[in-house]
Amino acid sequence: MNYRQIEIFSAVMKAGTVSRAAELIGLTQPAVSRAIAELERAVGFSLFDRVRNRIIPTPEGKLFYADIERSFLGMDTLRAAAARIRDQGSGQLRIGSLSALGSSLVPRAVKRFRVVHPDIRVTLMVLPSRDVRDGVASGEFDIGLAADEIDVTGVLHQSFVTPRVLCAMPQGHPLAAKEVIGPHDLDGVDFVAYVPEDRARQRLDLIFNEAGVAPNIVVETIYAATVCALVAEGVGVGLVSPYAIAGADPTRLVLRPFEPVVQSKSLLILPLDRPKSQLVRDFIDCLMAAR
Repeated sequence: MNYRQIEIFSAVMKAGTVSRAAELIGLTQPAVSRAIAELERAVGFSLFDRVRNRIIPTPEGKLFYADIERSFLGMDTLRAAAARIRDQGSGQLRIGSLSALGSSLVPRAVKRFRVVHPDIRVTLMVLPSRDVRDGVASGEFDIGLAADEIDVTGVLHQSFVTPRVLCAMPQGHPLAAKEVIGPHDLDGVDFVAYVPEDRARQRLDLIFNEAGVAPNIVVETIYAATVCALVAEGVGVGLVSPYAIAGADPTRLVLRPFEPVVQSKSLLILPLDRPKSQLVRDFIDCLMAAR
């Protein structure tokens, strides 16, 4: 018994005659008759009674056909499932993001994505960049956004956004009267900084050293949103990506350009050994549009 014989038997049952079935599947009548006879020998019972040049399904043939129909229905379900997996992957999207983008740009991208894929479950984890990188490398995340200080070994990566950082200060701060903030303005000023391994922190330290100035670092943190919150509480002044201020209370912050220009660089990272599903491709498009 083989699939072709089953297919021919099903065609005869649907068509009602051998000649009609032969036309439908593009075979000769003798070929159809031979296939039915071979199938009957394989299953060990008659599928049709031959009465006055007509074929009539036997009770056994009808039972066998009912099972075949159920099998075909199962195959259709499997084909639909395969198509869904091919087009959409697992039916969910897992995203890891650094803080600076996780409260602004990424939510905008998720909103766009949901318009196109309303039935796809999205998981968004806002984590330190090194944890985002590890999650992508291990397959925990389908896509990640991380600062450029991560180890990119074991992941695919490309530059994503490089916004110019802004100087954030509390409302009423003396520096709020200035249009542009420079390193000498921050000499001795209470300052909320990123941790020393942060690349943006390292660029700033170099600028401060070259200018011969030293802000008074009162807090170090890894999250841009935490910098904004501390600044809003009046703890000190900080330098933040414009993407990081999306969730901050604008009535409690003053933002000014900082010179010389310092850019906060982030990377789009993907698993190294996994082809991009259509869901991932679509979300990347949404990320690009949200920049």
